[in-house]
Amino acid sequence: MKLGDVLILSLALALGVIGIHQSLTAGIENSYFLFMLAVGLLFWFQLRRNKAIDEAEKSPPTKPKKKKKP
Repeated sequence: MKLGDVLILSLALALGVIGIHQSLTAGIENSYFLFMLAVGLLFWFQLRRNKAIDEAEKSPPTKPKKKKKP
């Protein structure tokens, strides 16, 4: 996973936890936007992950270089 993917996933999980806390203290109608942002970030994360998998499958496999012994 790349750094961007980790940041998106972490932000989505943090918004989910904050949304749960806000829904317990202030009500679900006040934390609805936090849940929608979290779900949107999860969709974006999944899209980036699927694109990376598709690009990896399209590129030909590379052979490792042989090391020369001294």
